Amino acid sequence: MTAFSRQVAELTGAPEDRLERLSGGDLSEVLLLRRPDGRCTIAKGGPAVGTEAAMLRSIAVAGIPAPSVEGEHENVLLIEYIENDGLFSISAWADIGRVVRQLHDNLGEQYGWPIDYRLNSVELDNKPRTDWALFWAEQRLVSTARILDRPWRERVDDLAGRLPQMLPGSPPPAHLHGDLWSGNILVVDGKLAALIDPACYHGHNEVDLAMISLFGTPPEEFWEAYGPLEAGWEERRLVYQLFPALVHLRLFGTTYVGMVDRLLGGLGC
Repeated sequence: MTAFSRQVAELTGAPEDRLERLSGGDLSEVLLLRRPDGRCTIAKGGPAVGTEAAMLRSIAVAGIPAPSVEGEHENVLLIEYIENDGLFSISAWADIGRVVRQLHDNLGEQYGWPIDYRLNSVELDNKPRTDWALFWAEQRLVSTARILDRPWRERVDDLAGRLPQMLPGSPPPAHLHGDLWSGNILVVDGKLAALIDPACYHGHNEVDLAMISLFGTPPEEFWEAYGPLEAGWEERRLVYQLFPALVHLRLFGTTYVGMVDRLLGGLGC
């Protein structure tokens, strides 16, 4: 057993043979707990489980399927287990598009979130701000690139200086999932079952749409269900995809050098 699994066993009273390590969990250890009554619970580790719990609750309050929070204990988060058949059918994509639009229609008063967050070693500065272009430039791109090698920092700084001319200054502050890719979307029987592993804040809705397009291409049914997009969305997509690309470069190394270079090059940097 790992130190985390021992902690979960002690916390829940579950015997070792009822704890199963799940695949995935790039940024934290994830265990499946099989309870004697047949119920299953997910146990996640991490330094900010209370913040993640609050984010999951905020998604649920918006009427979006999300795992219910069963408990928060120091660095252990216990959440409901959600069935997931992994079949991203056309009908599932249409349902995802509709639900993501519903999430985004829940607006905040300004950009950011009440508390900062982190993706492993990458800190997310969520300090509230009223200027979206500056929020994205300073609190996402520049802050994420600050410990990269100088050539990367200089290219990101160059782009950041041009963002007021590239991004809208005050788009509606949509409720973002913040890490919306297929691995954080559970589907079953042709419908969205739940959104998981959020990194929520309020910002331009196109951020989530850029992320969901970074590692794959949702079918037309997703976009039709989501609804109309503002003119210039495709040009802005590269700006928004650069942030998760930088995060992956920070966390997983040279595998993502080509992606970051391609995005910066496409943006003229």
